[in-house]
Amino acid sequence: MTAQRRIVTGLFISLDGVVEAPETWHFPYLNDEMGAAIDQMYSAADTLLLGRTTYEAFAAVWPHRSGELADAINGIRKLVASTTLTAVDWNNSAVIEGDVVTALKELKQQPGGTINLTGSIGLTRTLLEAGLVDELRLLVHPVVLGTGLRLFPEGSPRVPLKLTGSATFSTGVLDLTYQPA
Repeated sequence: MTAQRRIVTGLFISLDGVVEAPETWHFPYLNDEMGAAIDQMYSAADTLLLGRTTYEAFAAVWPHRSGELADAINGIRKLVASTTLTAVDWNNSAVIEGDVVTALKELKQQPGGTINLTGSIGLTRTLLEAGLVDELRLLVHPVVLGTGLRLFPEGSPRVPLKLTGSATFSTGVLDLTYQPA
């Protein structure tokens, strides 16, 4: 029997749960330790799963970069969950057709490796609620932002998780790994 594919999501998050626009607040904490953690997340994946907004942001930047991480991101299979995009033109990209939960349940049953969900907060919430996320990796930054989109806003459904790994970087960032409880 072939092992099921796994969906792993990694997010930058503030102490008060904000995940919105990390490019405006997380760079002061980026160091070799965090870079290695991010590289590990990408290198373990054979598919990158993105929502429309994250896809558009990545597609505007990564095709114009070079280096090991850029080559990995540009070369990997990319699936985009969107109800508004009908076509994508970044190398190895395709729009998921139909219901994203149904499509990803089917994809998880196919042969292959890890599916890395990056950013895409709405998609992350949807897949957590559907029980499709196998690993939630949070890089918790030692900053309180006060405002912004939170991973779990008030009224979110209960999603029981268990801590399966943790590390503290010299910048004070916590690298926390959770799996469904």
